[in-house]
Amino acid sequence: MPSATPYSKENRCSAGSAFRDAKLIGKDESLRLVQRASRVGAGWAITVDLPATRKAMDVIKHRDALAVDEVQLIVERVRGSGGHAGRVFLWVADVDPYSGPPRRTPLLDVEWWDAWRAVPFGRDARQRRIDLPLVWTSLLIGAIPRQGKTMAARLAAAGLILDPHTRLYVVDGKGGKDWKAVENVAHRFVYGDKLHHVEQVRDYLVELVAEVQARYARMSALDDEIRPESKITPAISRDLGLNMPITAVVIDEVQVFLENPEKILVGGKKTTLGEYIVDLLAYLACKGPAAGIVVVLATQRPDSQTIPSRLRSVLGSRFALRVMDWRDSNIVLGEQMNTRGYDASALLPRHKGVEILRPDGDMDAGADSLAVTVWTDYLANAEWQEICARGRTLRESARTLSGHAAGDDAARAIDSAAVVVAIGTSERPVDLPEPLASVVEYLGDEIDERDFVPTAELVDALEVEPTAFGQQMGELGCRPVRQYVPAEDGEVRRVRGYLVDQIKAAVDEISTS
Repeated sequence: MPSATPYSKENRCSAGSAFRDAKLIGKDESLRLVQRASRVGAGWAITVDLPATRKAMDVIKHRDALAVDEVQLIVERVRGSGGHAGRVFLWVADVDPYSGPPRRTPLLDVEWWDAWRAVPFGRDARQRRIDLPLVWTSLLIGAIPRQGKTMAARLAAAGLILDPHTRLYVVDGKGGKDWKAVENVAHRFVYGDKLHHVEQVRDYLVELVAEVQARYARMSALDDEIRPESKITPAISRDLGLNMPITAVVIDEVQVFLENPEKILVGGKKTTLGEYIVDLLAYLACKGPAAGIVVVLATQRPDSQTIPSRLRSVLGSRFALRVMDWRDSNIVLGEQMNTRGYDASALLPRHKGVEILRPDGDMDAGADSLAVTVWTDYLANAEWQEICARGRTLRESARTLSGHAAGDDAARAIDSAAVVVAIGTSERPVDLPEPLASVVEYLGDEIDERDFVPTAELVDALEVEPTAFGQQMGELGCRPVRQYVPAEDGEVRRVRGYLVDQIKAAVDEISTS
């Protein structure tokens, strides 16, 4: 790895030795210099090409084997016109980049914020600003207790609070002081974990599903000049007459509501209150973004039972602070993310507020990276209260204060039957295990049109580690076979892959078990 001197032949030999010692290249292989070592921020950076048989993802996955503390080492695949699968960017910090006092959020220095802009969230190891887009997507935050989960959720909410044309549904399943200040801003506010609180959450989510349906109906009647595409625009969201503001649903300790066992009837079918809330949130996360709905969910129990795959799969951005093991990390970040070098269970206990962000969309920093480690900004309780107070003042001036904050908690009259039909509770899909769920999602309608899908195609499309993928598919009853298929050059080649009928049979077996 580069030392604290400019790049030299000795440095390159040292880097090659480090890679060979880590078994990232062969003993007779070497690295090719692409960009000489240089100072970048508080560290040294270098770009190299691996031997033809080696891939950047392998270096990312095994970066802890290099002779540098992985906390101080950033390894990224170089993408775009100047990159390829074997080109690697490495940056080594002089000291632990996550040490020292946390940084205050820049939102404290602005009078208001535009919800259509990405919200300031933190910095990466190289001190590049990381901003989080919220419009058009949703966010899942997972961590064990006392790692900064609520702080991260409040940072996401803070930018929305400072936009007076944003409507907020805030639910605090913990019932502490963390969210009390937002009560004076929120359109809907739930504070607690008793049965009547869970029922309130259900009623408000039903209200929002009906609102999404109504928005689509109203947008379809607008002129093409006002609504050029089938989704909300900044102008539409700020038009008080149209009444379609960006609306955020923020639920802290969401597991409290998803796991509620109270038996209920929905659309003539028996279910639980928690399962119904899962269906409502899944609908909002899937159908809501184009109508201006943002869903932010935070939990201290990120496991497959707490957050079923039908909800998890439609949450676009993922944010994992320290968790117990790689399985929990994958639940938050996505299947097999640990095999790609992103494992939130490896974060250090002393690094409070440090987490792995997998965004749904580009970031100014690390735009070409699958995920990035972020040290979130800090927002003290007094500063949080200040932001909430400013949000109320902005709404009073803009005449957008509504609902709970305006003293009106009356529920809207809605067509509950239409909501049940919309979310499809009576035909709730079975939660398939990974990676089968991702395979079925990737195939989509083609699952009824194709007979065979090559392994290489699935590995590339799902960005998974081949060996682990094959083992997991085998455990689910899908064994690879060899078939002759036409290649791009017109030649017919024999390749490994999966029979689609076998994939469908595995789905049927799980669905009927």
